Amino acid sequence: MDLINNIKERVEAHFNETVLRRQELHRHPELSFQEYQTAAYIKAALDKLSISYISVAGTGVVASITGKKSISEDVIILRADIDALPIKELNEIPYKSEHDGVMHACGHDFHTSNLLGVATVLKELEHLFSGRILFLFQPAEERIPGGAQEVLRSGVFDEYEDRIKAVLGLHVSPQLDVGEIGICPGKFMASSDEFYIHIKGKGGHAAEPHNAIDPVYIGSQLVSSLQHIISRRSNPAVPSVLTFGHFIGNGAVNVIPDEVYMEGTFRTMDEQGRKEALEQIEYLIREMPKSFGAEVELTVKNGYPFLYNDPSLSQDVRAYMTEILPKENVKDVGIWMAAEDFAYYSHCFPSLFFLVGIRNEQHAPQYGLHNAKFNLDENSFRTSMQAMAYASIRLLNIDSDTH
Repeated sequence: MDLINNIKERVEAHFNETVLRRQELHRHPELSFQEYQTAAYIKAALDKLSISYISVAGTGVVASITGKKSISEDVIILRADIDALPIKELNEIPYKSEHDGVMHACGHDFHTSNLLGVATVLKELEHLFSGRILFLFQPAEERIPGGAQEVLRSGVFDEYEDRIKAVLGLHVSPQLDVGEIGICPGKFMASSDEFYIHIKGKGGHAAEPHNAIDPVYIGSQLVSSLQHIISRRSNPAVPSVLTFGHFIGNGAVNVIPDEVYMEGTFRTMDEQGRKEALEQIEYLIREMPKSFGAEVELTVKNGYPFLYNDPSLSQDVRAYMTEILPKENVKDVGIWMAAEDFAYYSHCFPSLFFLVGIRNEQHAPQYGLHNAKFNLDENSFRTSMQAMAYASIRLLNIDSDTH
């Protein structure tokens, strides 16, 4: 049996088990760095497969399979994030979250069970590849500073550093249909930094603004003025976005409040431009309220860098995926201004972070990521498992005739 059919048969054989794993993980979501039950579940599954593993970054797990085809020092890493979000699930499904106020609304239950499924398939096919595959179940993607930095700081990959050929990761995409894969070579996802602003003015009667220092007006002027940094101070060839999603005054229809709280995020695709824009943003936030007589407190949380997909690796993996999937289903996608701490791996090793389509409007309405009604079509596992398992073996057997 050739490799492609071998993988397809094994993926199908383990499909139902993978779906059940995802539903079990969906029932028991855990927040960043609190994934104790999730880690225990992963370890129990690996024990059943006789796959060795170690703990990393508190609640993370790194498993390892060594190919038996021939001796090779090559290593690839397959990564899945395992944490959930502080969202109260509104889906009425048999496997609805049992942890009130916590939900897998970003597909990390899919990512985790997919990687367990891929590990299952590759364990059964270890005689068909050379080298070593590391399976990284990473905690805390959703919370800055992120689990990826903790994994790298742990030194778990230090002994393999010069031998790591590739790091592969994936994310479910509501913008792609079931059966589709999306790849974007080069810069793919944005850096992300957060601003927490507290403007202290002087409250008063709405009819007498001249006797107050209106923090609502000051904050609104600040939001508007900051946009000129994007439109007039940033390179228009580099995608950038500055958004404020939180603006609280707690006044009343006839009351100017004493203070407002604002929260925003800046995202871009260039590290030098990021540095320069952050300096300008911070300066304006600190100085502009003073011109109105207000005080300001600012906290900046520096988030993840931009994510870079190695062009050569992207080209190779895309070619492999078109061998096992319909060619028309492996699509080019554009940049995504969301942030991902997989980016840290992409700045250390040749990396590829690709998308897996989960949309099936005939099955159910497709809600977006981080929505309380987010769900997905589990038939997507066939695509994700086949693509990741096959690409892994082809990357390790690139100098052999295993096709």
